[in-house]
Amino acid sequence: MKDVLIIGAGPAGLTAGIYCCRAGLNTAIIEKQYAGGQAFNTDLIENYPGFPDGISGQELASLMERQAQRLGCEIISDQALSIKIDGNFSVQLHSSELEARSIILCNGASPKSLELENEENYIGHGLSYCAVCDGFFFRGKDVAVVGGGDTALGDALYLAKFARKVYLIHRRAQLRGAKLLQDRIAENERIEFIPDCIVAQLNGQPNLSSIITINTANGLQRELKIQGLFIAVGNKPDTEMLRGTVELDRNGYIIADQEMRTSVPGIFAAGDSRQKHLRQIVTAAADGALAAESAIEYINNLG
Repeated sequence: MKDVLIIGAGPAGLTAGIYCCRAGLNTAIIEKQYAGGQAFNTDLIENYPGFPDGISGQELASLMERQAQRLGCEIISDQALSIKIDGNFSVQLHSSELEARSIILCNGASPKSLELENEENYIGHGLSYCAVCDGFFFRGKDVAVVGGGDTALGDALYLAKFARKVYLIHRRAQLRGAKLLQDRIAENERIEFIPDCIVAQLNGQPNLSSIITINTANGLQRELKIQGLFIAVGNKPDTEMLRGTVELDRNGYIIADQEMRTSVPGIFAAGDSRQKHLRQIVTAAADGALAAESAIEYINNLG
C-alpha cells in the first residue's frame, strides 16, 4: 500500500510528489500520457521563475520528472479509471488496482473543441489542438489559430517559424493574452489577426483545405484557404472519473479549500482540475506543494 497516490504527472502532481517523497512517504504518480501535462506542449515558457531566457515545456517537464524520481517517487504509466473508498482508497487502473492511504488529484485539463459537426473527422487531417506537437508538418503552408489567450498567441508565434501564413482568429475585438505576446503578434509579418470572427465550417476531403469564418459584428462570411487549423479556445477539466466521488462545480472542476482539501477526507486536489481563478504552471506547482503538505498532515494524524 502506498502512503500517497497522485493522479497526474503535470507540474502539480510532480511538485506534490517531490514534497511527499522529501517527507519520507511511499509515493507514486499515475500518468496516462507523459510527464508535464499541458506544459509539455508549450514551446517557450517565460513566466516560470528561475529561467531568465525562458525554457521549453518539454525541458521543464523533464527536469521536474527527474527531480521527483531522484527523490524516490515512482511514476506509473497507466490511466486511473475510478476510486473506491473503503477505509483506505483503491484506485482502479487499466492494468491493476492500487491502494493508498491518501490521494492527490492532479488530473489536469484537456483542450476544448469548437464543437463543429465534422470537427473530429479532421483530427490528424489538418486539425490539431497542439501546435508544438504538429506545427512542423505545416512548414511553408498556410494555417490558422483559433483563440485569443496566451496559448493561442504562443501557438501563432510558434507556427510563424514554419508556416508561410498564420491567421489568428478571435471571437472578440481585442486579444486577451499577455501584452508582451500581443506586441510580438503585431510585429510578426507572417501573422494576420482576424478579430470578431468565429469558425463556422470546415471544408476538404479527406484533408482540411479551407474554413469559413463569420464576423460576429456584421455577419459577413470569409473563406480562408488553409491546410492547418490549430484550436486554442480554452480547456475542460479531466474529472469525469471523479463524478460521485468528490464534489465538483457545474463546470466539472474539483471544489477544494485553500489547503487543497476536497469534500472527502484524505483526498486532495491540485492544479488545473481544481476550481480557481488562475491556471498557470507556477500556480499548479504551488497547489501541489500545499496538497502534499495537507496529505502529510492527514497521514501523520492517522497514526
